[in-house]
Amino acid sequence: MAIVATNLKKGQCIKYEGETGLVLNLDHRTPGKGNALIAATIRSFQSGKTKTIRFASSEKVDVIDTDRQKLEFSYNDPSGYHFMDLTTYETITLDSGLLEGSTEYLKEGQSVEVLFIEGEAVTIDLPATVELEVTDSSEGIKGDTANNPTKPAVLQTGKIVQVPLFVKPGDVLKINTQDGSYLGRA
Repeated sequence: MAIVATNLKKGQCIKYEGETGLVLNLDHRTPGKGNALIAATIRSFQSGKTKTIRFASSEKVDVIDTDRQKLEFSYNDPSGYHFMDLTTYETITLDSGLLEGSTEYLKEGQSVEVLFIEGEAVTIDLPATVELEVTDSSEGIKGDTANNPTKPAVLQTGKIVQVPLFVKPGDVLKINTQDGSYLGRA
């Protein structure tokens, strides 16, 4: 389906220059002379790279039909990461390459949103924060309170985060999935 570039929306999937990609950001520009432009920041599904494409305001853009499904993480093994569709109870296996950078935040029973294009999974969206348990953390040094000190803590998924000195094994922490930072106790 083709639409005019001015009707593009953030989150849509489009075909451009022989590739398919997800629209991450849109900027409507109207220079002093000439026609308005739409600068779209797009992440390619083929290369994974992000680039800005300029469209004339009247230019037609091909929008791809997509399907977003909420899936629950079950387990992983050498064949991939296994998720359950909560409506059909069907198991869907995703390749570890698709989950690159997301695996440190996945725990059993956690829901994620997966974007499918023509029946094939292309991206996974984690929640903004996850709650993970601390499995290992060193003792903080008593009296060391200058300059907001932190220490490393190992979470249940194997991820290592810098946390305040009072955090101990068994604590459940809120972790930001965008930058991997500690947000507080859950």
